[in-house]
Amino acid sequence: MKNLVISCLLLSCIGLQSCKNDEKQKEAEAAKAEGEKVVSVQCYKAVYEKDTIDLKLNTLKNGKLSGDMLMKVAGSPEKFGEIAGEFHGDTLFADYTFKEKTNKDRTFKNPMAFLKRDNQLILGNGTMQTTMGVTYLVKDKPIDFDRVKYKFSTTECVEKK
Repeated sequence: MKNLVISCLLLSCIGLQSCKNDEKQKEAEAAKAEGEKVVSVQCYKAVYEKDTIDLKLNTLKNGKLSGDMLMKVAGSPEKFGEIAGEFHGDTLFADYTFKEKTNKDRTFKNPMAFLKRDNQLILGNGTMQTTMGVTYLVKDKPIDFDRVKYKFSTTECVEKK
């Protein structure tokens, strides 16, 4: 009888604990969803010779950025995908996850760095390194924001049809 009471008490405690864990998990998910709400949207366009890049950045409540980018670079397939990152000072460090129009089965991911200067975003040139299949900007090497092709100017956001 004593073992039965102890077993029931133990099961009750486990049940109550799991309910508390569910509540904490729901609260964490709600906080995450709240932080991912879009507070502002800004669109940019960069044109260099025959190249055009369209960028739409959503500023989230948690300070991070997400958005879409379409790259039309002469002599290479059109690239389209999502960009996600955050500012460190005046520099936006982001990852561009994209597919090529000619090869929609394969997904690529590249790191990018943009310097915010006045109303422009300047796409920097940095040294990239790949380790275990992950490409990243090398921390010890400076990113060049002076000798660049792509300087993004603000533009009106156009809804896709």
